Amino acid sequence: MNQLNKTTLHTSKFLALIKEGHWEYVDRVNATGAAIILAVTAEQKILLVEQYRIPVHARTIELPAGIIGDEPGSSDESHAEAARRELLEETGYEAGQVKALTTGPACSGITSECVTLFYATELRRVGQGGGVAHEDIMVHEVPLAEIVSWLDEKAKTGILIDPKVYAGLFFINTRK
Repeated sequence: MNQLNKTTLHTSKFLALIKEGHWEYVDRVNATGAAIILAVTAEQKILLVEQYRIPVHARTIELPAGIIGDEPGSSDESHAEAARRELLEETGYEAGQVKALTTGPACSGITSECVTLFYATELRRVGQGGGVAHEDIMVHEVPLAEIVSWLDEKAKTGILIDPKVYAGLFFINTRK
């Protein structure tokens, strides 16, 4: 696409609001994307995180995830390194294997950010998880055999389910 009439309306630490022609969107700055981690234990439990998300004013259930290259001095962080780091920070698990499954736009109508979905296996719990400083993350280990009903029950309580959880389940089911 030709970037005619592109104007930066505002820039913050990780986001810039852009107006390009008739379109307004958010550009991810000072990072190289995001890693989303589909982590499944040897006991066939999927690791999910729950946290309050200010933009939607609700608690959400998500796959562990985070920004790539956002830490000071980590601008050269690989996507796989970020996936390992975020999995450990958020869930307390280390992964023996991390494999990229797919990369694509997070929400192409509103942001330039691209995300990479990783499949993490050979998991070993080494900490509590819960995130860093300002994060208040609850870790859920849900048996895959019960995941659909578990998600339905959470949704009934008003918790929002990130659709990427269902995308992750698609990848699990296609690998059986």
